[in-house]
Amino acid sequence: MEGIASAVEFRDVTFQRPSGRTILSGVSFTVQEGESFALIGRSGSGKTTILKLINRLLDPSGGDVRVGGTSTRQWDAIHLRRRIGYVLQDVGLFPHLSVAANVAIVPVLEGWKPSRIDTRVNDVLRMVGLEPREFRNRYPHELSGGQRQRVGVARALAADPPLLLMDEPFGALDPITRAELQQELKHVLASLNKTMVIVTHDIPEACVLGSSVGLVQDGKLVEQLPPAQFLQSTHPEIQAVLRTLTLQNVTH
Repeated sequence: MEGIASAVEFRDVTFQRPSGRTILSGVSFTVQEGESFALIGRSGSGKTTILKLINRLLDPSGGDVRVGGTSTRQWDAIHLRRRIGYVLQDVGLFPHLSVAANVAIVPVLEGWKPSRIDTRVNDVLRMVGLEPREFRNRYPHELSGGQRQRVGVARALAADPPLLLMDEPFGALDPITRAELQQELKHVLASLNKTMVIVTHDIPEACVLGSSVGLVQDGKLVEQLPPAQFLQSTHPEIQAVLRTLTLQNVTH
């Protein structure tokens, strides 16, 4: 709608490596505030490149990437990244810092008062199902994989960013823990009205977490549909992925 800034917008975006190899070509999509966009596709299709363009780890070779209605080229890169929560599959917690110190990194960089940081750390730990009295003074090596991933989500939420980027955040977890975290994240996103772009290889995860699901194939975004419509798509690549999912269910 004219006059309303989208949370994330790609306008005919192309990205090429210095070698000349094209990674993305003509990618266009819009994610409105409060929506979640799940990207699926084969390894090397360009999904993670899309995330890196959003937080300006990369600049587009052509077209325009806009965050909050402003081109990423006009954003100060550090300021942009501090208003984006980023969650990776390997979490990336600092091993020498406690859970509380890991969660507090961006608020500390932003110059928050210690009392405000302390309160916020406790709040976001509770959001992700970790009792502060039990977990805030632990270190990463004292946590399970699921607990570390929860801390990673808490850290991404700590400075109350309007936008979350997630790159295969639950891929290394067992199926039960993964399903639990998906539901917890879905609840948190809904209650806080956050916008999210998530990369995943897992179609059920994409359909649980995404208000829309996009397929990236050979550097192009070939579909962006609500989950129910995505699952009914006749696109050959989506059908290929769905067949793989069906085979996995049969063999398990």
